[in-house]
Amino acid sequence: MRNAFADEITRLSAGDSRVVVLSGDIGNRLFNKFKATSGDRFINCGIAEANMMGMASGLAMSGFRPVVYTITPFTTTRCFEQIRVDVCYHNAPVIIVGTGSGLSYAQLGPTHHSCEDIAILRTLPGMTVFCPSDPAEMRRGLCAALKQDGPVYIRLGKKGEPTVTDKNDGFELGRANTLRSGEDVCLISTGTILPVVLAAADRLEEQGVSVRVENFHTVKPLDTDRLKDVFTQYNLIGVVEEHGRIGGLFGAISEWLVLQRPHNTRLLSFAVDDVFLHEVGTQDYARQRFGLTGDNIFNCILEAHKDR
Repeated sequence: MRNAFADEITRLSAGDSRVVVLSGDIGNRLFNKFKATSGDRFINCGIAEANMMGMASGLAMSGFRPVVYTITPFTTTRCFEQIRVDVCYHNAPVIIVGTGSGLSYAQLGPTHHSCEDIAILRTLPGMTVFCPSDPAEMRRGLCAALKQDGPVYIRLGKKGEPTVTDKNDGFELGRANTLRSGEDVCLISTGTILPVVLAAADRLEEQGVSVRVENFHTVKPLDTDRLKDVFTQYNLIGVVEEHGRIGGLFGAISEWLVLQRPHNTRLLSFAVDDVFLHEVGTQDYARQRFGLTGDNIFNCILEAHKDR
């Protein structure tokens, strides 16, 4: 996904001289093509992310379209105050890109995990939170983000994500996409965990459970029209995200749901527990530790379906 991002921002910058890429001393080789064509619009800000965010805000308010890029914890939690005051307070059109989100950098330990980023950034007025599931969706979202009048956070994975979306799905920021239709259960997900959700849906279908899969690539603004449709039709819904259970997609949906009319829907959460992972391993290992696997989703949904 990060390679696709570098390729797409290079393509878009060729047609828009306002685009400026700011890097937190990461991905310098990744942006070689960008520097070859738009070198004067690439700024390595060093390991000074708070300063980088202030620079981006200033550029945005001077008519440029800055894109800030570094590893997710360092472009979100490390400089949250600057995002809040410099970017969002001024509604500056800064695109904040976090790479290696969720548990992608599990082998580097909890300093590089990002399981709070959706939660904190969606609290900020005017912020759009976009979590693409694959490189193709990232490309469509990046293009749409550059057309926004305010700040956008793009939550990238790392590399090797399979394509699960359709380029003809009518992509629009703030509008969910139905990846599969089904009658018994609905699974709602966001980001690069989506292939795991689809694998679980396949297994459930084999057991005679008809599964609808919704891709909420945009967590803010939340597609409440789609939620109304889903909660009207299903009495069992699972929300799957590679993010902490508090404040992410499950939290956003729960906040919306509590303000609606009484309902009989059972809502299950598959997410990272409210703990730090004091172990080092692969992303798959970390996902397994928190139950973010096709097997666990399959078993929990199947059991809940039988208990209805």
